[in-house]
Amino acid sequence: MPNVLKVGSYYIYFWTDESDEPVHVHISKEKPSSESTKIWLCKSGGAIVSHNKSRIPQHELNKLLEIIEDQQFFICRKWQEMFGQETLKFYC
Repeated sequence: MPNVLKVGSYYIYFWTDESDEPVHVHISKEKPSSESTKIWLCKSGGAIVSHNKSRIPQHELNKLLEIIEDQQFFICRKWQEMFGQETLKFYC
């Protein structure tokens, strides 16, 4: 799984087989996991929690969401590099 950002002990990354979905990231503590938290990016610059399977405490998840929103341009650029897409799809 390509790592996009590391925040403390959390990894923010892409799964390599999800290029047909809208832009999103997964978050796990320590290492990528199938039980990760999934975050959709919105065209407006926001981020929405799809699910919190990794059970990140809400106060930590809120901080991670802020970082993801602040880094949206960087994340989108990495998504385009990873999946070779010129036009991005967003969840909302």
